[in-house]
Amino acid sequence: MRIVAKNYVIPVLIAIMVTLLSACAITKPPEVMDLGAQPDLARHSEEFRKEIITVTDGVYVAVGYGLANAILIEGDDGVIIVDTLESVEAARPVKEAFNRITSKPVKAIIYTHNHADHIFGATVFAGDDNPDVYSHETTLYYIDRILSIIRPTIYRRSMRQFGTLLPEGGLINAGIGPRLVYDMTKTTGLIRPNKTFSGERLDLEIAGVKLDLFLAPGETNDQIALWLPEKKTLLCADNYYKSFPNLYAIRGTAYRDVNLWVKSIDTMRALRPEYLVPGHTRPVTGADRIYETLTNYRDAIQFVHDQTIRHMNLGFTPDEIVERVKLPPHLAKLPYLHEYYGTVPWSVRAVYNGYIGWFDGNPSNLFPLPPRERAERFAEIAGGKEKILKEATKAVSDGEYQWALELTDYLLVLEPENQMARNCKARALRTLGERQIAATARNYYLTRALELEGTLFIGEQEIRDRDLVHSIPLTAIFNSMAVNLNAEKSADVERVVGFRFPDTGDTFTVHVRRGVAEIQPRLPENPDNTVTVNSLVWKEIVAGMRNPALALVKGDVSIEGGTFELVKFLALFK
Repeated sequence: MRIVAKNYVIPVLIAIMVTLLSACAITKPPEVMDLGAQPDLARHSEEFRKEIITVTDGVYVAVGYGLANAILIEGDDGVIIVDTLESVEAARPVKEAFNRITSKPVKAIIYTHNHADHIFGATVFAGDDNPDVYSHETTLYYIDRILSIIRPTIYRRSMRQFGTLLPEGGLINAGIGPRLVYDMTKTTGLIRPNKTFSGERLDLEIAGVKLDLFLAPGETNDQIALWLPEKKTLLCADNYYKSFPNLYAIRGTAYRDVNLWVKSIDTMRALRPEYLVPGHTRPVTGADRIYETLTNYRDAIQFVHDQTIRHMNLGFTPDEIVERVKLPPHLAKLPYLHEYYGTVPWSVRAVYNGYIGWFDGNPSNLFPLPPRERAERFAEIAGGKEKILKEATKAVSDGEYQWALELTDYLLVLEPENQMARNCKARALRTLGERQIAATARNYYLTRALELEGTLFIGEQEIRDRDLVHSIPLTAIFNSMAVNLNAEKSADVERVVGFRFPDTGDTFTVHVRRGVAEIQPRLPENPDNTVTVNSLVWKEIVAGMRNPALALVKGDVSIEGGTFELVKFLALFK
């Protein structure tokens, strides 16, 4: 039996079938943060002077327009764009600058890897030229994973790491670029790759330019580097930039296999390039200088890896290893290994966790007390919450800022809205922030300070590009439902819903079974409900671009089975 929703159902559907990708308001932060900056970090901003640099004949790189670089390679009858910055807004001025160099059409766009700052300005560079878009085969998987599975937490933490929402005086730079030109107000211009390769290598000739693309894992597993043999020019993506590398990013990343990173650099060294063009910061010229730079860079990575493993095998915990592993002086003094972006301590923890996981070997940490119980017991020993607040305030006055953070953490577990504790923590964060050489740490500290003070709220990212929404595979959308199921609300629910998409022929089963959503790419045999809808309509509903109730009224969505039961089912998901 097919049931069409009646008018009294519409308000309920509006409330339930809300977007997974909604935008939230930002409380306006102060216009200026009157803070100092660590001098070395401030000087590092010179690295990001906005400029189109001529690397060699026919190769140009745009530095300082956004977080990442965009690279122009001019051929006989067209151009190749390597990486496209992080948004339409960041890409536009670069495209205008490139147009002043040449009016030749864009024959190809190449993504070196899946990070947003390298792919989200593609539509600007493509224009009406309809270029092929190249990447490694696995890049599509990682793009969809970010867009559909972990986007909310990555977006929120990225806003903190890059200091995107900080007022004047807060942001000095982003460590590997002047700023991230991407937030909930910016436009995403992704074009999905249509030319991918598996394996290790792809040799091309585009517009008369010979290109060797090769897999070079480092910051990401899908990362590729480009070798222009006739120009002796290497485009190394994010395997090198002028900072100690981000072997772990505090915005959140999967484990970055640092041994593979070292091997990738060794492959690049063996080419003996005369020009090195990174995905961030300025190019390096001279074969000997590049070889020495890459050698020192890979040695720094290997040193941290090897010494972390050595101390692990000696039985030390991550906290103890962090105290012991420092770069040797001959590496630490090099400007391109200063910790502007990544840090040695974060890298040590990442290597430890990558090899043997979260457990540090201390049995006390196998089943620790829940945070609230621990905080309550600590408060009892300390003489009460007021005593903790007094000690935290004193710690700030005495310059013991890390201790102040840890004390206020206990208070905020017990009383999350205690504004005195929040302000105390914010003061400690501000001071620690302005002392950091790592831009990532500074930005995270200062953004969290504003959040605690209640002057900044990081909402969820809104995807406004209809073409991008349409390009997201249905499989990715349905997989995201599993991780958005409310386990508590669905603890006693057993319901099967089928989804049919006539325009693509795709079908899906969503079976909620007492806290678990099983997703299968087929229709169920005996569903409690079946939803029939065009795939593009469904994607727009999920993205908040189309009103679900109006889609029902217009007949764009049909429901077999009880409408109220389906409404209750959808309410189980975020």
